[in-house]
Amino acid sequence: MGFEVTPIAVVESTLTDRAQAPKQGREGAPDAWLVFESGVLEGLDGVAPGDMVILLTWFDRASRDILRVRPRDDPANPMRGVFATRSSDRPNPIGLHEVEVLEIDGRRMHVRPLEAIDGTPVLDVKPII
Repeated sequence: MGFEVTPIAVVESTLTDRAQAPKQGREGAPDAWLVFESGVLEGLDGVAPGDMVILLTWFDRASRDILRVRPRDDPANPMRGVFATRSSDRPNPIGLHEVEVLEIDGRRMHVRPLEAIDGTPVLDVKPII
């Protein structure tokens, strides 16, 4: 069984490759911009600067056939199943990011911190309650 997911936005970031990206946002990730599709802008009604939200992204450059990894890519760590890690390499490479909304300017939302790299598709935005 399959299904289709359509991105609602794309990440604009100074991070351009996986090697330079921190493992988690709180580990030194920069601010970034999300550029939303015109057809979903009504969905931003009620989102405001200062809000904390969860972004769901699609790691489009991840390997989808990897099931075991060394956590944090550290050779000293024993191999573990990807479902016991936050690895971006996994059968369904969905990213989960807690960010603060800094600004909303038309189709663009400024957030921090975000470890997703430039061009990463955004699948959803959810408030932290």
